[in-house]
Amino acid sequence: MIFLGIESSCDETGVALIEAQASGVPRLCAQALYSQIDMHRAYGGVVPELASRDHIQRVLPLAREVLADAAISLHEIDVIAYTQGPGLAGALLVGAGVAVSLGAALERPVWGVHHLEGHLLSPFLSVDPPAFPFVALLVSGGHTQLMRVDDVGAYALLGETIDDAAGEAFDKSAKLLGLGYPGGPALAGLALVGNPARFDLPRPLLHSGDLNFSFAGLKTAVMTTLRKLGEQPTEQDRADLAASTQAAIVDVLARKSLTALKSTGLTRLVVAGGVGANAALRDRLGLEAAGRGFKLHYPELALCTDNGAMIALAAAMRWQRKGASADSGHHFQVRPRWPLATA
Repeated sequence: MIFLGIESSCDETGVALIEAQASGVPRLCAQALYSQIDMHRAYGGVVPELASRDHIQRVLPLAREVLADAAISLHEIDVIAYTQGPGLAGALLVGAGVAVSLGAALERPVWGVHHLEGHLLSPFLSVDPPAFPFVALLVSGGHTQLMRVDDVGAYALLGETIDDAAGEAFDKSAKLLGLGYPGGPALAGLALVGNPARFDLPRPLLHSGDLNFSFAGLKTAVMTTLRKLGEQPTEQDRADLAASTQAAIVDVLARKSLTALKSTGLTRLVVAGGVGANAALRDRLGLEAAGRGFKLHYPELALCTDNGAMIALAAAMRWQRKGASADSGHHFQVRPRWPLATA
């Protein structure tokens, strides 16, 4: 079975082809990705209308590219999968529209996929895929969640952010520091030359007794610290504050993840989503895994960002479990807000 995956939930257009047998890990045949970072940089963040228009321009050329790279014809595709949600409504509609149109023309089923399920399952395309069950830390620009994952489609929410996600904390703190878009990688880059112990920033909800997150207060603490540094902080001040901010975020993510493993009794942790590419987070969790004896899994770095491969993969793994991931008809339906536990 050949699955075509289309991702258009925010500011990346991704298309990929996955081949799956009735059992075993599906195989990535080809993928292509276009990032809108350069376009949105001028505005300091994603502009939804511009994102939607750019997806329209990119999705079909990317589809032609992956078909050529994989040497697969359009008529060899068995299932077309697209990101149904969550995400920007207009952006989601572009991927849905293309997927449904192709499905109708080719007389193929069209399956809607949960964006976060794609991230959650993406490590199965890595050289060291996980095994069920495991705890998943889903950490991206708009989402921070801990999930218990017993199988494909068997997800239990353990904890989530009650305000800003970790990615938003990175981005908003970077903006306060005068860094460019996207803020997360810029802050992480500046943190490399900073002292993470200089500023004692808060670790919100670290001792809350649950697995929820809150990062809005951290952003406020960064703003307050900057004001104390005066109108013209030195470059070292900014680097130290960037490093201290990153250390606070990483500390909360790592310690909550450890608590989740302990409370569930599981010994595998999957970390997925854009923030999962952060080197400081990987280093911290790697040290914890070595010291505490749990297994740590990530997607390949190229699959940490939004991409079509994870969408095709989620559909393929749903098919292996004898069920479509969502609707198999030929009509539009997107879900800008969609809890993963209901997917």
